[in-house]
Parts: sequence; C-alpha cells; structure tokens
Amino acid sequence: EVQLVESGGGLVQPGGSLRLSCATSGFTFSTYWIYWFRQAPGKGLEWLSSISYNGGSEYYLRDVEGRFKASRDNAKATVYLQMNSLKPDDTAVYYCVRDPRPWVGYPNGRQLTREFGDWGKGTQVTVSS
Repeated sequence: EVQLVESGGGLVQPGGSLRLSCATSGFTFSTYWIYWFRQAPGKGLEWLSSISYNGGSEYYLRDVEGRFKASRDNAKATVYLQMNSLKPDDTAVYYCVRDPRPWVGYPNGRQLTREFGDWGKGTQVTVSS
C-alpha cells in the first residue's frame, strides 16, 4: 500500500522557518516524482513544488521560489520542504503527493488532482504572531 505521511507543521511567527517531512512507503521511492501542495482555509489546492525522481530537477511556484526548497533522500524514502521567511498567507494544510507514474512527472504539478496522484493526509502550518 502506498503511504505518504507528512510531519513538521506547527505554529510559527512571521519571518520564521519550518521544515516539513514526507515519509513514504509501499513503493520504489527513487523512481517517482514528488510534489508539494497546500490548501489554505476556504481556498482550493495550490501546487508549490515538484522534485524529480532523482532530485536532479526542482520546480517552484513563483510566489514561493527563493523561500521554499524541496529536497529528497532516496535512501530514507523521504522528501522535505524547507520553508523560510514564512508569511501569514502561507497558513495552510500542506500535502505531499506522489505522481502515479514512475520516472515521469510534471514540472508544473497543476495536473495533479485528488483523483490523479497519491496524497498524504497533510500537516497544518500556521503563520501568526
């Protein structure tokens, strides 16, 4: 069974940092692209980042580029999202998502949907003073 479990969320002050983790199991991690999405209260899902199966390529939503960085440790089957200079608008539930197809992926992950992709349950990030 494919599983993705996010952790590392919490309450942080504006300007602070958090590092999210996504631990995975049930598949050959090193052959799949992984994405990060978020959903703010009352809003739809928003793609944030794509990282290729070997970590050689990364892509970001313009609004987070330079503040957020995705990485992966294929030996640990875990992907990370380092988030710096956090703003109140970053408050959301953050999800990691596996592309359902091995080896290939979307630099712009907006093609991923709840029905096309394997999703974790999310971790809450709240940015507030």
